[in-house]
Amino acid sequence: MKKYKGFSVLGVLIGVVVVALLGLATYVVIDGNNKAVDYSKYDFNTIIEANDDNGNIGDHVKGSPDAPVIIFEYADYQCPGCASINPRVNKVVEQLDGKLAVVYRSFLLSYHQNGTAAASAVEAAGLQGYWKEYANKVFESQDEWEYADASKRTELFNGYFVEVTGGKGDVDKFNEDIKSESVSKKISFDMGIGKRVNVEGTPAFYIDGQLIPWGSEGSVEINGEVISWESARTGDEFVKLIKDIVAAKLK
Repeated sequence: MKKYKGFSVLGVLIGVVVVALLGLATYVVIDGNNKAVDYSKYDFNTIIEANDDNGNIGDHVKGSPDAPVIIFEYADYQCPGCASINPRVNKVVEQLDGKLAVVYRSFLLSYHQNGTAAASAVEAAGLQGYWKEYANKVFESQDEWEYADASKRTELFNGYFVEVTGGKGDVDKFNEDIKSESVSKKISFDMGIGKRVNVEGTPAFYIDGQLIPWGSEGSVEINGEVISWESARTGDEFVKLIKDIVAAKLK
């Protein structure tokens, strides 16, 4: 068996498999929680308030919840595409100044070993009023924590929390909330919605129940107007696309 710097190839492979299985096990637990929820009573194309089904944690909204146009984003904090598009989402919400709100819902991918932990940390930060700031920090720092072991991940997540709260947050409560039933139910609830609107990958954006496939060709019909695109939309192209959709919606 070949060895590299004291580690056997077999040992490395076993380690990778173990981490992947642990991530999958956590995903299954989270995913299983949504089977008891009656989703038929919810309109997925509206902002869902806090209730027992979502652990009393309502939808997270970027922009004003009273904005005339609402787009729904399903994403995974360990997804590279989600991280790259996040600042553009923030940018277009800011530039449209009250015309657009983006509702963020978690949709975990089972092969992301730290995706559940990241989502739990963001939700825990949100319970102390720092959801947006912490979500941005986790996306910005994705390459630091995405393959970290549990000990290093906890160290990083705690550091981010201290940073975004300016030292004013309760770190002990933050760590307790990460493991709480409320946070688990919120993530599970979001995933249940994502499955019912047929999310197949992340990030996925929806308006009026129509998918906006940001990374490939597609089209949406807004007020009788078909807006289509032929190639991958990233960066400023994505911002322009969203602006075109919002303009058509407001006609």
